Amino acid sequence: METGIGSVDGPKGAPSGAVACPATFPASSPTFIGSPEATLGRHLARRLVQIGVGDVFAVPGDFNLTLLDHLIAEPRLRLVGCCNELNAGYAADGYARARGVGACAVTFTVGGLSVLNAIAGAYSENLPLICIVGGPNSNDYGTNRVLHHTIGLPDFSQELRCFTPVTCYQAVVNNLEDAHEQIDKAISTALKESKPVYISVSCNLPGVPHPTFSRDPVPYFLAPRMSNQMGLEAAVEATVAFLDKAVKPVMVAGPKLRVAKAGAAFAELADASGYAVATMPSAKGLVAETLPRFIGTYWGAVSTAFCSEIVESSDAYLFAGPIFNDYSSVGYSFLLKKEKAVIVQPDRVTVGNGPAFGCIMMKDFLGELSKRLKKNTTAYENYKRIWVPEGQPPESEPGEPLRVNVLFKHVQKMLTGDSAVIAETGDSWFNCQKLKLPDGCGYEFQMQYGSIGWSVGALLGYAQGARDKRVIACIGDGSFQVTAQDVSTMLRCEQNSIIFLINNGGYTIEVEIHDGPYNVIKNWNYTGLVDAIHNGEGKCWTAKVTCEEELTAAIETATVEKKDCLCFIEVVAHKDDTSKELLEWGSRVCAANSRPPNPQ
Repeated sequence: METGIGSVDGPKGAPSGAVACPATFPASSPTFIGSPEATLGRHLARRLVQIGVGDVFAVPGDFNLTLLDHLIAEPRLRLVGCCNELNAGYAADGYARARGVGACAVTFTVGGLSVLNAIAGAYSENLPLICIVGGPNSNDYGTNRVLHHTIGLPDFSQELRCFTPVTCYQAVVNNLEDAHEQIDKAISTALKESKPVYISVSCNLPGVPHPTFSRDPVPYFLAPRMSNQMGLEAAVEATVAFLDKAVKPVMVAGPKLRVAKAGAAFAELADASGYAVATMPSAKGLVAETLPRFIGTYWGAVSTAFCSEIVESSDAYLFAGPIFNDYSSVGYSFLLKKEKAVIVQPDRVTVGNGPAFGCIMMKDFLGELSKRLKKNTTAYENYKRIWVPEGQPPESEPGEPLRVNVLFKHVQKMLTGDSAVIAETGDSWFNCQKLKLPDGCGYEFQMQYGSIGWSVGALLGYAQGARDKRVIACIGDGSFQVTAQDVSTMLRCEQNSIIFLINNGGYTIEVEIHDGPYNVIKNWNYTGLVDAIHNGEGKCWTAKVTCEEELTAAIETATVEKKDCLCFIEVVAHKDDTSKELLEWGSRVCAANSRPPNPQ
């Protein structure tokens, strides 16, 4: 079931800013008091279906087994068993990117603390994710008993305390009287805040009937957050005065466009204003790259060619939903000035050094601004004057060792509106940024948290949530070694993604920040490993390529003869074969990391 809850633009047909849940899921027979289906487990399962979750990524453990029985019993919900909890969390993250909301289910403490890293990543990326944990028997709370799967203390709150900083709401369900209220509040808070939530359910409660679960849950309708109209008008007036006096203003999309559901409003403003348009790297895929005045990725010193020169030389720039951190600012080396910037956050606008306006929704603000700004194409005209067409990598000699830039030349040719790209943390960040995305082509990577290994689980979840797309993942060998096991789950789910495993013998991104022997890893027989995981069950095809001719043949096979298979292509590259952007970025991040202490 599709839902727009977490999309860039929000659900179709809902009032501006509203979060409405689909009310068209298959009807079921009403449940009555005393019915064996009037249970907590049934209520939770149907709530998940109602908000658009069709797949829950799970790892069984004795505290969540009964709950998993009830999730499996819901015909519109599929339980996807993962190899470990970390990957289950990453998969829920990828699924939330594709479908708007995701869910995972693990067991108490040993499972919860294992999935915690993935939940923290989803929190950093503003993804609504329901993390469900099977908790201790309700009779054990307050008894001073020591339970297994804990750290050996009679205090069961350790897991809860760990989840508190990385979730926006926590529910510990250990009685039936308020279970429905806690579950509903947790899920609705995840949708409203676009952040993960934690729900712990005592292991003896999922199957117990209770009158509060006697009916199907009423569909959510979450009231939209409204802009303060006086503040909105004042912010628009101040911004129009600020931008209209500029000679060559530009606009830049940031990653919080997703949580603000303001992608369409941003595109409308881009069209109306005539400004040159760029995206921050973590916003790639949130704005169509086919916009008439799109100039590429703004990433400071490692921007798309000619993009940073236009942005940083502008006398005014509007940033919509930016996140400025050491990575996105290339070690704090941006050449931006606060007094030239309009910063639009999901609910706040700051014009230059001030004034600032609160209680203003980004979607409303961009929409109103598009009606008022004078059209100004000067920055884009300047861009066209200095722009020089990109070169292509030099032609490879027959049998010449494969270069990474040649690989991405071929990846570019593979992309269509029916594709999506998952870029792992590492040099794939920089190489994938240079891909030109056709309309409809998805693109995801985890820049704020940057957890290596994220892409394997995220690929599993994204592909499960976007069955209409063939997903292409670019993963380094170091990252793959962290989470490789769940290729097996992709096979069980009959996915047909294409994985390019870039084997260059180590943690290349770390090498360019600070090298050492710890960045060299043990080489694996990667295709042999995937063949062993395949084990004749499901559709899988592997290839190892070392030159362009072999790569071309492998892509031809993967996209034609093996288009229904999970395709794993190991690309052997030289350990020092990196993008020029990584070399520049790594040296600047290294300089930022190694700043000496301030005088005491």
